[in-house]
This record gives sequence, structure tokens and C-alpha cells, in this order.
Amino acid sequence: MLAVLGFATIAAFLYAIMTKRLSVLVALILIPAMAGLLAGAGPGLGKMMLDGIGRVAPVGVMIIFAVLYFGLMLDVGLFDPMIRRLLRLVKGDPIKVALATAVLTMAVALDGDGATTFLITVSAMLPLYQRLGMNRLVLSGIVALGAGVMNIIPWGGPTVRAMAALKADASALFNPVVPAMAVGVVWVLVVAYILGRRERTRLGLLGRPGGTATPQPASLSAASNPVADLPQDGDDLVPAAEGKVALERPWLFWFNAVLTVVLVVALLMAWLPLPVLFVLAFAIALPVNHPSWEQQQKHLVAHAASVVTVSTMIFAAGIFTGVLTGTKMIDAMAAAAVSVIPPGLAGYLPVIVAVTSMPLSLVFTPDAYYFGVLPVLAQSAASLGVDPVLVGRGAILGQMTTGFPLSPLTASTFILIGLCGVNLGDHQRFIFPWAFGTTLVMTAVAFATGVLG
Repeated sequence: MLAVLGFATIAAFLYAIMTKRLSVLVALILIPAMAGLLAGAGPGLGKMMLDGIGRVAPVGVMIIFAVLYFGLMLDVGLFDPMIRRLLRLVKGDPIKVALATAVLTMAVALDGDGATTFLITVSAMLPLYQRLGMNRLVLSGIVALGAGVMNIIPWGGPTVRAMAALKADASALFNPVVPAMAVGVVWVLVVAYILGRRERTRLGLLGRPGGTATPQPASLSAASNPVADLPQDGDDLVPAAEGKVALERPWLFWFNAVLTVVLVVALLMAWLPLPVLFVLAFAIALPVNHPSWEQQQKHLVAHAASVVTVSTMIFAAGIFTGVLTGTKMIDAMAAAAVSVIPPGLAGYLPVIVAVTSMPLSLVFTPDAYYFGVLPVLAQSAASLGVDPVLVGRGAILGQMTTGFPLSPLTASTFILIGLCGVNLGDHQRFIFPWAFGTTLVMTAVAFATGVLG
């Protein structure tokens, strides 16, 4: 019964947001709340919600101050020189912009942290997309694909969880899938080229080899930061309005540049927890760039809408996962998923796990899948004479890799769509086929090379 209710809750949520019957924020709160009552949670429902909020609180704090920090840097024009150079390099060609997005994402994603990847990559590339008038769904989609493939690395969340659940090391679990991962990287570049070509067509550049796009009259450093102007249903994704903040002291550019480089290095090296780094960086940058109290308040008020939009979404996601976890619906769904596998398909279990792991990212949190579903799958495989490590390899080819930047159960998804200023349902519809294609391509290579048995 709990499993049925859990799957029904996920289905109702996905239906509500993809058909735009409810906003994501409302759906994340009301649907699990009703499901919790049906599950008999009763008075315990409030505690489950608070527990879920507590688990995502550090991410919420991080994104609040990250939005404030990068919004400040955009306002004062820190990224203007870089965007101008990129404009000259890509010559206004959406194909080159899309490919640059993919390469930058996969390079930054080497740190193994999705939130950091999204914050750095989107902050660097969004002004360029705005300047050229490119669809922001292309940005969120390419970043999702690149970060997903790179999330397989041994220090990434999925592989770490799989190694812990199966008590296997990286040499047994990760090293054999490197060729498949390499093909996945190539696939991302191919998709970026295709999406870039589509944008070139949309912008009227098809048939003009080497043609350049006419930049849109948007400020490179729009005062409305990347999440300030979220599109409404049916709105076109257009560049933000003019709003550049002029600074009279050029030396501040170098101060901001050094501070941002130090912040990025600290993020990659994990010198301090991510939320603390952003809190400290913003506390330093704000009074230096805006010395007076009135200026500081003006900046906070200007970005208040963005902060509220993203932070409330993250805390609502915590409520969603808190209810599903607290009512044991997650555990019941895991057991039900295992029970439907026929014994005759035991030899193909690693392939089945690989193919289904990506869609299941929309249903299970990473902890629920790797510590709840995977051990049961591995035990079932072992009892049928299949090496459990093969099942683990299948799992990391899709669960929380190509699927995590689309899952409503992970806070980093809301960081990505919030920074890009796109709707979750639109983002899922736009990039899901390409993301699932990534898993299928990598699975095919892994199967052909004997990695999956």
C-alpha cells in the first residue's frame, strides 16, 4: 500500500508541474502533505516536514548568499570583460556558445559537486546567452548534461554512495566504466552542437556559414541577477532589461576578481563548508562595493525576489523528501521495484539497472536508491550468480548522474533552474530525452565492452 501511495505521489507531482496545474512550490508542499495524511502520518507529519527542511537548510543558506554574491558581481560588471572576450571568440555563433557551455561545465564539474558546478558555470555563461538572445533552456539543458556525465567520477556523490553500499573500491566499480564515460562526454558535445545549431536557426543564421548573431540590447551585467526575472507560463525567454551599475573606482574590479577567484578555489578545495564560504564572501564584498548603509540595503532589496524564489523552492523540496522518507514510502517503493524483476532476467540485471536508473532519479533520492534499492538489487544478483559490482556499475551510469539535474528530489536541481531562470517542467521536457539518451549510449558502450557482464 505504501509503495502504491509513494508512486502515486511522485506521479501526481510530475503531472501537476509538467501540465502546469500547480506551481512547483505549491506542488512540493501540498501533494506530499496529502500523501502523508493518507499514509497515516497524522501528528508526526509536522516533524517529518521539519526534518526534511533541516536536511536541506545548508543548501538553502548557500544558494541565498550565492545569489546575493554573484548578483553583486554581475551588477558591478565583473564578468563584462570575460563576456566581451567570449563574444569575440565565439563570433556570436550559438553553436560555439553551446559547445563552450558544455566544455566549461565538464571542466568545473571535476570538483564533484553539482551545486558548485551550476553556480560557477551559469554565472559565467548566462550573460552571454542573454546578450545573444539565446534560449535559457539550452543553457540549463547543456549544463545538466555535462554535470551529469561528470558526476560519475569516484569522488562524486553517486559513485561514493555505490562504493559504500557495495563495499567496493573505485578500481573495481569506476575504472571499468571510464570508456563509457568518455563516450558520454562526446555525446554531450554532440548534443550541444545540435542544440546550438537549433538556436542558430531560430535566430535566423541558418545558411550563413560563419555568420554572427546580432547581440541583443541587454546589459552584460544586468541588475536583475540570473534568477530575478523568472519567465511566466508561455513567456518567451528574452534577455533581461538594462540595469548596469557603474563604479567610479576601477580598482574594485581587481578586488572583486581576486575575491571571486579565491572563492572559487576555496569551493573546489573545500576549505570551509560551501554555505560558510558564500556567507563570508558576500559579507566582505558588499561593504567594499557599497560602503554606505543605504547602498547595501538597496542591493539586498533589489535581489530579494530572487532569493525568496529560489530559497523557498529548496525548503519545499525538503518537505517533499522529508514526508516520503518519514512515512517509509521510499523504502516500500524500493522493495516493490526489486520484486518485479523475473528470475530469468538475472543475467541482464546490470543492464536493466543501468537503463532504469536514470528515470528512477525522478522517484528516489540518491540516499534512498544507493542505500535502499541498490543493496537489495545487489543481494538479488548475488543469489542468482551475478557479481554485485556489475549491478553497481549499472547504477552509476544513470542514477543521480544523467538524472540528478532533472530530479525534483535534489536541491541542486533548483539551484540550476533558479540561476537559469527556467521552469522545472519546461527544463525536464526539454532535456529529458537527451539525458536519457546519455544513459543509453553509455550503457550500450559498457555492455559492448563487457563492463556489465
